Amino acid sequence: MTQFRLTRLKYASEFSGYGASLYGNRWNSKGVDMVYTAESRSLAMAEVMVHLTLASLPSDFMMVEIEVPNEVTYAVLKPSELKDNWNANQFVCFTQKTGDAFIRSGKSCLLKVPSAVVQGDSNYLINPYHIQFKLIKITASSNFPFDHRIFKT
Repeated sequence: MTQFRLTRLKYASEFSGYGASLYGNRWNSKGVDMVYTAESRSLAMAEVMVHLTLASLPSDFMMVEIEVPNEVTYAVLKPSELKDNWNANQFVCFTQKTGDAFIRSGKSCLLKVPSAVVQGDSNYLINPYHIQFKLIKITASSNFPFDHRIFKT
């Protein structure tokens, strides 16, 4: 399975989950390493775009392709298992606790979660401490300039 990450050039080869742990995100608390990926390039773009404006748009984004072998285990978190407002703009503690528990359990290497940005699409959370993590590889990385028509001027 191929997954995608849209990231700044200086982090394009970084694949540890450390960046997510610095501040915490929707699915992890501060101090919990986790790698976030998307099931498509367009979803990876949407997940980043919601945090940017044309004025704050860096010019050094890279689209990173990640190959996850079929034998890598993953669990699925269904939208019906989540509380109301789990996808609110200001993420809630519940989602962070869910992601933190996934990392701590070590039961699977990936957790498929619904996107908070694009209803019906999915992201994947990757546990960098799982034994199968070493099987997951970055296979390509390319410049990703945003089309400025996306942003209202």
